[in-house]
Amino acid sequence: MTDSGLRSGELADAAGVNVQTLRYYERRGLLVSPRRSPGGHRLYPSDTVTLLRVIKTAQRLGFTLNEVADLLAAGRHRHRRTDNGLQARATEKLAEVERKMADLTVIRDTLRAAISAGCDDLVACAGSACCPLPFTELAEGNDHADQC
Repeated sequence: MTDSGLRSGELADAAGVNVQTLRYYERRGLLVSPRRSPGGHRLYPSDTVTLLRVIKTAQRLGFTLNEVADLLAAGRHRHRRTDNGLQARATEKLAEVERKMADLTVIRDTLRAAISAGCDDLVACAGSACCPLPFTELAEGNDHADQC
């Protein structure tokens, strides 16, 4: 690190991202364009490491980059509105994750039933009354595996 900031490679290493990620985040507006050294090198403030870690953590929690950008903007303008801040967005994201988990539970249980039933051919299984795969009933939540 120089006295005046971190170069791209230094920042990328410190934050655990690659240099292309920095450029992409700049284009997306997640990072402000850094100032330049007299030699033309990008120089980022040291607190950019924390910002990058926040962005990557939010992504791991399931937030899209658009959602991250909105959260960052909401954080910068805390005094204006609270309906789009972290609490509201985290509540929405949690509900989304819980819906996905419920869907994944149905998928897991159905795959277990298919394995237990010995299903080996999708077309043959679809024609069997004992087929646990809900080809048409999945959307309706109606599983006929218990009839066999």
